[in-house]
Amino acid sequence: MHPWAVSPQEAEAIQRRLAPLVQEMPLSLMPRTIAGIDVGVSGEVARAAVVVLTYPDLRPMEQVAAEKPVSFPYVPGLLSFREVPVILDALHRLSALPDLLMCDAQGRAHPRRLGLASHLGVLLDKPTIGCAKSRLLGTHDEVPDIPGAWVPLIDQGEIVGAALRTRAGVHPLYVSVGHRVDLDGAVKLVVACCRNHRLPEPTRLAHLAAGGNQVVPPAQQMALF
Repeated sequence: MHPWAVSPQEAEAIQRRLAPLVQEMPLSLMPRTIAGIDVGVSGEVARAAVVVLTYPDLRPMEQVAAEKPVSFPYVPGLLSFREVPVILDALHRLSALPDLLMCDAQGRAHPRRLGLASHLGVLLDKPTIGCAKSRLLGTHDEVPDIPGAWVPLIDQGEIVGAALRTRAGVHPLYVSVGHRVDLDGAVKLVVACCRNHRLPEPTRLAHLAAGGNQVVPPAQQMALF
């Protein structure tokens, strides 16, 4: 861990120091549980939600949330310093840490190659995937309008992620390695987690939970643990 109460310049230095610790590798084992993670900010309060699903059947099994005052300014590329502290609070409320984390955020598709998903993955040493709704940087060719089609996202000549079409007629998602996965495996997992929506089920349910919705009925959650 490192201090969170830092200046933007210090935050960038921390990102540069941690970025070489990101490991891009195939998963050694397929996950049995996947957590979707999303954060919503209302005024000066951030609310992190984590929803854990079984894999591959994608059955929601646990939901937790945490709130914390926002203490870091909104600076593009430094989202992790604004949101990771409250995410860690939420993760500590889980009965067990899941096998893989899927974040509504960037991973390696980041100016310093350490977006929120990579930052969180390195701190926890957990397989982590970044699955963002919008692009932070890079360029890519047109993505075929076919579910599951993807093209490389390139920044400064380096493949940093994938632009992925999850449904026909919708904007692509931006998938990138967080930690301890490779890009091909990350894309395949996101596709496998998509049902009838643009977003994969883990982050879709986490987004709903961050907005205050109960996506795992309390009786069901208690019965599973």
